Amino acid sequence: MDDAVTSPLPDRLLGTSLKMYFGHRRTLDWLAEVTALTRDHPALTSGAAGLFLLPQFPSIPACLEAAGPVLIGAQNVAARDSGAWTGEVSAAVLAELGCRFAEIGHAERRRHFSETEGLIREKTATALRHGLIPVLCVGEVDAVPAEEAAAEVMVQIRSALPTATADLPRPLTVVIAYEPVWAIGAAEPADVDHIAAVCTVVRSRTRAQFPGLDFRLIYGGSARPGLLTRLGAAVDGLFLGRFAHDPAAIPAILDELPDVIKLSP
Repeated sequence: MDDAVTSPLPDRLLGTSLKMYFGHRRTLDWLAEVTALTRDHPALTSGAAGLFLLPQFPSIPACLEAAGPVLIGAQNVAARDSGAWTGEVSAAVLAELGCRFAEIGHAERRRHFSETEGLIREKTATALRHGLIPVLCVGEVDAVPAEEAAAEVMVQIRSALPTATADLPRPLTVVIAYEPVWAIGAAEPADVDHIAAVCTVVRSRTRAQFPGLDFRLIYGGSARPGLLTRLGAAVDGLFLGRFAHDPAAIPAILDELPDVIKLSP
């Protein structure tokens, strides 16, 4: 298997899901431009940061061929390994192609496709079993105080992560994407103080409750250039949506990383 698929995750991550906004050709053009803009960026060449892209399923093979420094994953994954599940895409096939990530539990999947906590737990376990890194999307539905939001997020994390991990590959790695549902698609991201307060609690509790878990905690929900500098070491990166549609946004955010890294504990 390719070294890019098995190598440890960098400490800092920037990722984006293109959802269904881009067609196949535009997806490849976006990836080519981002690759040209970031291939020699010191944040990437030093290993301090990594980039990942979640395109639509049909574009995954071509993106894997053209990815350069960008790691590729899927926006969804089946809960079962194989069998009579028409229209589903298995973690085994995604891993065989060379995918690194599988997005699980996004608020849109929960809302529009009625995905339950039990289904999300099954998908997470299946992804881990096949060596994929879940991008586990969690977040409070309504705008509430930070402590209440953190408690809701921890319920989702505890529900999603399998309790039996002895047969799962090591290191056991998960990307936790904190996305307050009320901030997704909003004009502005959640307040910086709110994000920092929630993520501080979530990081501490996750470390305590899942000591064997190698995780990265990133923020999504109208994330954009300039936000990472303001968040500092409270997060390990950003999960970008529409603000990544302009390829120039990616190197602009990477440019913020030296100052952020200086703030890290």
